[in-house]
Amino acid sequence: MASCLLSNSLQAGELVEDLKKGLTSASSDHAYAGPGDVACDFCSGRKRKASKSCLVCMASYCEHHLQPHYNVAPFKKHKLVNDASKLQENICPHHDEVMKLFCRTDQQCVCYLCLMDEHKDHVTVSAAVERAEKQKELESNRQNVQQRIQNREKDVKVLQEEVEAISLSSDKALRQSVKMFKDLISLIEGKKALS
Repeated sequence: MASCLLSNSLQAGELVEDLKKGLTSASSDHAYAGPGDVACDFCSGRKRKASKSCLVCMASYCEHHLQPHYNVAPFKKHKLVNDASKLQENICPHHDEVMKLFCRTDQQCVCYLCLMDEHKDHVTVSAAVERAEKQKELESNRQNVQQRIQNREKDVKVLQEEVEAISLSSDKALRQSVKMFKDLISLIEGKKALS
């Protein structure tokens, strides 16, 4: 009831403000929602662009109507998202309810009405629980990948050391071979000179 009264008083205040300003100039058209924009759910008349959406209220707000979420204590706890277009992704397309559950059987978010119908015998958990588990899983995977990278870096370092050792050994063998050939040539030339 309090939020309804607040909403009505905000709409009335906006209407008075718009009447005081008169007709809006063309230069401020960028503040109003156009095709493809998400419109503020609380603007009356010409709707402004929504700048944020509230996942608790399940509504989108322009900067003007968003102020209670910053100033009124109960609204401060609400979860605001920047991309207002993502709000519809949290609404069940079949029942127009918030999808707060996750069906593990079908690997999708569902609303409580879906749970009673097509997902009634499925394994379901709250979306928050599933999210927390997925985050743990992702962190574990990230750590495993990081460990594999470190292991590969160690392997590469060992291989580089082996290549360097082989290179040094081949250089030493080449020098020894050159010396042996020079000694052999000297020996042959010395025998030729004696004959």
